[in-house]
Amino acid sequence: MIYRPNIDLSTITAIDVHTHVEADDHHHTSLDRELLDASAGYFRAPEPRTPTVDDLAAYYRERNMAAVIFTVDARTALGGHPPVSSEMIAQKAAEHNDVLIPFGSVDPHNVAEAVARVQDLAVNYGVRGMKFHPSLQGFDPSDRKYYPIYEACAQHGLVALFHTGQTGIGAGLPGGRGIKLRYSDPMLLDDVSADMPELTMIFAHPSVPWADASISIATHKANVYIDLSGWSPKYFPPQLTRAIGSMLKTKTLFGSDFPLITPERWINDFEGLGIKEEAVPLIMKDNAVRVLGL
Repeated sequence: MIYRPNIDLSTITAIDVHTHVEADDHHHTSLDRELLDASAGYFRAPEPRTPTVDDLAAYYRERNMAAVIFTVDARTALGGHPPVSSEMIAQKAAEHNDVLIPFGSVDPHNVAEAVARVQDLAVNYGVRGMKFHPSLQGFDPSDRKYYPIYEACAQHGLVALFHTGQTGIGAGLPGGRGIKLRYSDPMLLDDVSADMPELTMIFAHPSVPWADASISIATHKANVYIDLSGWSPKYFPPQLTRAIGSMLKTKTLFGSDFPLITPERWINDFEGLGIKEEAVPLIMKDNAVRVLGL
């Protein structure tokens, strides 16, 4: 079954562009137990850490929202631990196409295989984007050897969503379990955005400690957007809070990072920022409608 969206944009209140599928129906998880527990502890997550696609559909349907869903394929960096299947995610999202929007993920370390999977996921499964996590996947996204993967995304009109900044995965573990934060410096992605203007890119999270870099790149590059997931808005860097209500009001997107942060908590804290009224519907829904081509 190929995914095609059937979202009633006139009735949903918001589009959460950043949610995680952490388990399949057979209880296989995208991360091993140590990493799952470390990230849950870092975020003090109140929800079950491993929602399935069906769980996410029910959760967001109940809240009259739509959500982008994905996993991260980091099998090489995680010593062979297989991810939750992106193909399964897309097929299950097709059953819930009134509320879910699937993104795929590929292991970047085998470039030829990754390119082929991007094409397959786009053509035969209907995914709308691809998720990359340079720190977890252990790769420098500015290295030109990975450009064929991005070119395949652009060829098929897929959004490329990149984790940026701090990560809760590996937080508090010795050496952070070997996960290197520098791979998620958004300045590495400035090269990609400049070299590939046809590729629509979303920088996930406020990019701490590099928030200024993301703000600068999103202001400078027409093809770059920022999602606001992974942090409670009350902890946003002040320069980001100023920017999203003004010069970046058409370039920023609501995202929660569920199940690590609930959309209710995020929205409640966002309402306390005093963002200009005209910017709120853009951030909560309208920008995502445009970026995702809904």
